[in-house]
Parts: sequence; structure tokens; C-alpha cells
Amino acid sequence: MTDQATVTDHPTPPADAARAALLAVRNEVAKAVVGQDSAVTGLLIALLCRGHVLLEGVPGVAKTLMVRALAASLRLDTKRVQFTPDLMPGDVLGSLVYDARTAEFEFRPGPVFTHLLLADEINRTPPKTQAALLEAMEENQVSVDGTGRSLPEPFLVAATQNPIEYEGTYPLPEAQLDRFLLKLQLTLPSREEEVAVLGRHAQGFDPRDLAAAGLRAVAGPEDLAAARAAVGTVQLGPDVLGYVVDVCRATRESPSLRLGVSPRGATALMRAARAWAWLSGRDYVTPDDVKALALPALRHRVELRPEAELEGVSADAVLDGILASVPVPR
Repeated sequence: MTDQATVTDHPTPPADAARAALLAVRNEVAKAVVGQDSAVTGLLIALLCRGHVLLEGVPGVAKTLMVRALAASLRLDTKRVQFTPDLMPGDVLGSLVYDARTAEFEFRPGPVFTHLLLADEINRTPPKTQAALLEAMEENQVSVDGTGRSLPEPFLVAATQNPIEYEGTYPLPEAQLDRFLLKLQLTLPSREEEVAVLGRHAQGFDPRDLAAAGLRAVAGPEDLAAARAAVGTVQLGPDVLGYVVDVCRATRESPSLRLGVSPRGATALMRAARAWAWLSGRDYVTPDDVKALALPALRHRVELRPEAELEGVSADAVLDGILASVPVPR
């Protein structure tokens, strides 16, 4: 049998090819973004789960650049909206515009009609405009003048917020926070990473020209569709499902938390762990997968008691304590 015949008889399974393509995406994004590998992985997990991501970090840690690089490497469209106090729902969703030539109203789509929507500083816009995204995030459609309009597929909202500047902001309500699959915290780079960033800029790197940086599309919507189908086949044993439930129920009993994780949150953790297991090359979920995704999947779904906040306790610290105390199935 010739080598050519061997290749023909045993083609690469679509799921394996899709996994390789998505892992290659991380390498492409790294050509533009230094030191945010876990955040890029989180965005890929959200895409696999048809979820959305809340990115929290101080200005200047490459949140916008990361989303643009991810879209370029996946051959997807992206748009950015700067959320401000005077932003109206129609500025995001679109509106009906009168056409004098036809004497009719026609719909002019807003920036939400894209694959990856970067909602920059989402907590700077009033609740009415924040709520305009709820239907888009939950139903993958928007309603304007009573008519529902489907959004492109795939569709992901990557919303950013500044964790240190609260003046003039409108904190996201629990109902909207619960719509985000993951909350990813982008930290400042290490010294070595910051030196690498400056080195790239010294050599002429232009964040507005990703092609010049060598970034190219290494995957596409077809790879994402195959990957989503494969993630749906990843197995979760009864012990792992029980572990997810025990972790989430423990948050409801924690003396440090006023609000624990809802069943929706438990489902989100299960979905994220499933996608991470598949990206890791396995067709089953382990307790370690659950632990790896527990903080990004749950940190925005719990609320500290005032006395815990006064003591300087963080949601992550409480969750870490819960993960350390809940028995892990063998």
C-alpha cells in the first residue's frame, strides 16, 4: 500500500483537525498579544460553548487587540462599541430609518450584527442600554420595533470593564452578569513580557496592522462548527457531575457569600469544563477540568457579604477555599 493510499484511507478526523486549527489560533494571537494565553483560551472556550466573556483589566493590557487578533485568526468579523453614558439601545442594535426615495422605513443594522462584538467599558452605559444586549446574548437575535432579527453565527460578546475606576459607572446587575459564561481577569505583564512588548513596538509593530505582524487566518467558522459538535460528545461521569453540583452548592452555604451560584452557573461550569477537556485532547471530563474553570466560570456569579468585603476577602479567595474543602471524586 502506498503512502498516498494510506492518507486516503485514513483521513484526519474532522474533530482532530478542528482541534489542531483552534490550538493554532492561540499561536497566531500570540504574534500580536504577549502573555495573555489563559484569556485567549477562555475566549476560545466561550466560542465553543456559544457563551460570552467579561474581560476585566486596567487600561492598556491588550483587551481590544486580543479580540481583534482572535477574529483575524478565525476569519471572523469584529466590531467595537465604546459604551458611554449617552449611548442608546439603537446605537448598538440598529434602528429604522426613513428612506425618502421609497417612502418606507428600512432597518439599518447596528454594530451588534457581527461575529465578535467588543463592548468596551460596558459598565459606563446606563442599565437600559446594558439590557439591550440581554436578548442578543441569550437568544442570538435582537428585536427592533417588534421584529426579531437573527444575529450572525457564531456570535460572541466580549465586554470589558475597568476594575479600579467606578466613578460614573453603572454596575452590571446579577441578571446580566449571569449571562456571561466566563469572567476573565487580565493581569499586568511580567517584567519579561513587558520587555517583549516594548521590543515588538521598537521593531515597528503596529497594532492596527495585524497582517504586517504576520498574523493570518488559521481556522474558520467550519472548524468552529466541527469543534462544537465534538465538544457535545465529551463524556461527564456521574461523579464529575456530582462534583460540579457540590462545588456550586457549597457557595450557597458559605458564610462569606451573600449570593451563591445558581443552577445556571453550575451548567456554565459544566459546559466550560467540557470544552476545556476537549481542547486538552480528551473525550471525558475530569475533576481537574472542573477546578481549572471554576474561578472564571463562577467568580462573577457570587456576591460577598459586606463584612467579608471589609475584611478584604475576595470572591476568588472564597472559591479557592471551597475548592480545597469539597471532596474530589477519585
